[in-house]
Amino acid sequence: MTDHGTRTEPDGLRAALRAEVAGGVDFGTTARALTTMDASNYRRVPLGVVSPRDADDVVAALALCREYGVPLVARGGGTSIAGQATGTGVVLDFTRHMNRVLALDPAARTATVQPGLVLDRLQEAAAPHGLAFGPDPSTHGRCTIGGMIGNNACGSHSVAWGTTADNVTALTAALCTAPGRAAGLSRLGRDWAGAPAGLRPLVDSHLALLRTGFPALPRRISGYALDALLPENGADVARAFCGSEGTLGLLTEATVRLVETPAARALAVLGYADEGAAADAAPGLLPYAPLTVEGMAADLVPRAAVGGLPRGAAWLFVETGGETRAAARAAADRIVGAADALDARVVTDPVAGRALWRVREDAAGTATRMPDGSEAWPGWEDCAVPPARLGAYLREFRALLSAHGLRGAPYGHFGDGCVHVRIDFDLLTPEGTARFRTFSQELADLVVAHGGSLSGEHGDGMARAELLPRMYGAELTALFARVKAVWDPPGLLNPGVLVHPARLDENLRFEVLPRAPVPVEFGYPQDGGDFAAAVRRCVGVAKCRTTTPGQDVMCPSFRATGEEEHSTRGRARLLHEMLAGRAGAPDAVVADGWRSTEVRDALDLCLSCKGCRSDCPVGVDMATYKAEFLHHHYAGRVRPAAHYAMGRLPRWLRLAAATRTAPLVNALAGRERWAALGKRLAGVAPGRQLPRLATQPFSRWFARRPVPPGTRILSSDQVTFLWPDTFTEHLAPGVGRAAVRVLEAAGQAVRLSPPGVCCGLTYVSTGQLDLARKVMTRTLDLLDADVGPGTPVTVLEPSCAATLRTDLPELLPDDPRAAELAAAVRTFAETLEARAPDWRPPRLDRPVVGQTHCHQHAVLGDAADRRLREAAGLTGTLSGGCCGLAGNFGFERGRGHYEVSVRCAEDQLLPSVRSAPADAVVLADGYSCRTQLDQLAGVRGRHLAEILADALPPGP
Repeated sequence: MTDHGTRTEPDGLRAALRAEVAGGVDFGTTARALTTMDASNYRRVPLGVVSPRDADDVVAALALCREYGVPLVARGGGTSIAGQATGTGVVLDFTRHMNRVLALDPAARTATVQPGLVLDRLQEAAAPHGLAFGPDPSTHGRCTIGGMIGNNACGSHSVAWGTTADNVTALTAALCTAPGRAAGLSRLGRDWAGAPAGLRPLVDSHLALLRTGFPALPRRISGYALDALLPENGADVARAFCGSEGTLGLLTEATVRLVETPAARALAVLGYADEGAAADAAPGLLPYAPLTVEGMAADLVPRAAVGGLPRGAAWLFVETGGETRAAARAAADRIVGAADALDARVVTDPVAGRALWRVREDAAGTATRMPDGSEAWPGWEDCAVPPARLGAYLREFRALLSAHGLRGAPYGHFGDGCVHVRIDFDLLTPEGTARFRTFSQELADLVVAHGGSLSGEHGDGMARAELLPRMYGAELTALFARVKAVWDPPGLLNPGVLVHPARLDENLRFEVLPRAPVPVEFGYPQDGGDFAAAVRRCVGVAKCRTTTPGQDVMCPSFRATGEEEHSTRGRARLLHEMLAGRAGAPDAVVADGWRSTEVRDALDLCLSCKGCRSDCPVGVDMATYKAEFLHHHYAGRVRPAAHYAMGRLPRWLRLAAATRTAPLVNALAGRERWAALGKRLAGVAPGRQLPRLATQPFSRWFARRPVPPGTRILSSDQVTFLWPDTFTEHLAPGVGRAAVRVLEAAGQAVRLSPPGVCCGLTYVSTGQLDLARKVMTRTLDLLDADVGPGTPVTVLEPSCAATLRTDLPELLPDDPRAAELAAAVRTFAETLEARAPDWRPPRLDRPVVGQTHCHQHAVLGDAADRRLREAAGLTGTLSGGCCGLAGNFGFERGRGHYEVSVRCAEDQLLPSVRSAPADAVVLADGYSCRTQLDQLAGVRGRHLAEILADALPPGP
């Protein structure tokens, strides 16, 4: 059965599923939009999503879909590169409920797991026993075991521990081989265990073909692994099922082997003149039993990371293990001696090793942008050839790219001959798509000529299945179709994948997007001013779905809720479907454009933390997209109360200062009845305490203070302009006073930027972009007279500094003053480092705890802060994540804001503060962070300026 078009939901299917499935059944707009795409170039619109609670639900869903003639597609983390996690029928989302480790036997070194289990959760369960699951794709923080089995995934350690199929002992799957509506579970294993009727006779009649038709190489993933059914291979039905991409049955349980992990590891990074030389060297390292032999070239390495790599233009990452660090180091040194590299570096420190590995793991995302910023796409993501042929293959591959006027940056598992690459195909025009097709055909022939496999890790899906006859020939490809018919007689399991495929240039996700740029407010300078191009940045690698705590910020709302719609990727998918609807796509899921309530609700729990701007490998900037959407969504309409209250907070605070009514406001806020009324009118969550206003704004204090002696005769390079941001000015003037004291102690004469300047942060975060632009323009006008071009401006509040650095020039791209001010912005630590390089801060010699501000992490950077803390003797590392009180988020009433805000704080910040030593200094440069610590933990966080000012000797 082949049907790749849009489907109509059969009458009664939804009700029947809800009656018989205990898990979730969602045929709504949001659920469908979230599953139209995976991490590939392809898009197929499903009818709905079922989240089975257990195997019985899977069997019931399969039986009902068979009865109604509706296809099913199994989906895990949705990180498939070839389109096999999309479909036009019912999508089974295994991640919501079927995501557990059912049993772990350290003695037998096995684990039994459900298909929706994320790989990292299995690794965490196995680690206390010194064990791990060997295959480890770079998406290990979000890919699922079921998806790995479906694609026969491998990862960087496959030279030591093999593919997923090499590490599977038994599988349980729901099959639809019984006649009529019936479906049932089968336990698949060796000696034909669980094989459907008719499979063995079919195989026995083609033994010669199966013995000669498959290339012998470690990364042969394409097609069905029918050679696993040969008698000499144990007639292993479970192994043959691996890599079948959900086309033969629906996995409900897997028993997998675990491997012993070395007690210590070392990483040898070997530098070569080019990727061809690195590929030539890789096979010669295999006799030394490395754990990895990974390769990448300079065009994939961020400029900031090159300094940590040995000399060269391409590198091999070769990991070794041992019982001790010395033994692992000795093994790495032997490899360096045998490598014939230009240069080498051996790392045994785990922290330094992880930093280097991150460069390699992020390649799947960074490869989607060429060095000049142009787009590159998967499609030929993971071909594999015999390792000894890899160097020659890469040279011919580069020549083929040049012949077609294309560019790509190969990287991958050089020890296994597997190459990943994103290529700058033009998939937006008919001419570009035609070139994509021609190139794909010629590249398939090149791979086959080298004895390779079209897929070496990610499966064929819709990207390569059409080309399988070029690799396997007509007879074996026809056998694949016959095998599929034995397992899946009605042809309902992931149709169009592996057998009876669509053309590889059909169902492209770009086809439905607008061809002309959509009118927008921000400049989107990295995307040519095109909002659709900005949304296209999300390729679905789903790093935003990672839940393991770390130094990253992205994505706090997903970490709090676990819901795809509250991930960066989920929101990007909804925006993609919104644009498809605007462009008039016949299968558009979101039909009401900027007015869409589904898009609004998904964006509602975005904290605008900007974490994705830095942590997403392709630089998706959901905070900007959210502001853009809110601007259009509420155009000409009444906004939520919080937008008028907190979104225009600078206006109200200036009014209170001008009328000197701060004491009255504070008094009313301190009375429960008045506070409750005020929160209700302002759209503030009942659980929040209203902040107290400063009775003396910072600028008023500054104007009245005595002028320090000698400041009138200082040169211009000793003058620091301090930005009186709204929070420092009206809510935390103590931070400003402390900053003045420290800057003057460092020899700086402090001047304030003109009163009334505002970065526009609160207007931007609530999508009031017309007002934001007016506020920013007024600010630039005020600065013209007092702050000259190029004059550094110190901003104490990280969120305000980030707004000036990014939102200001992107909202006012035609005003050169905006770019000048953005370039002039400095953090407190950057100012001290640049303007007073010889000044030494007071020594505190105390541990420090807290969290790097999310906007500082994403936009400003904290290198200068870390150096300043080190100079002051503040020891320790700040936690990652987000405090949960970004902008008005966490204060706003309704829709779970307060609850999500608390969960974000409990993710990393609050646990780190609770477990800190008694003498630790709690550092929190952001007003929101300090407020969150105070209201949720009763802890006073302080700005770095306050900490240093308190340690200064008494002075005038």
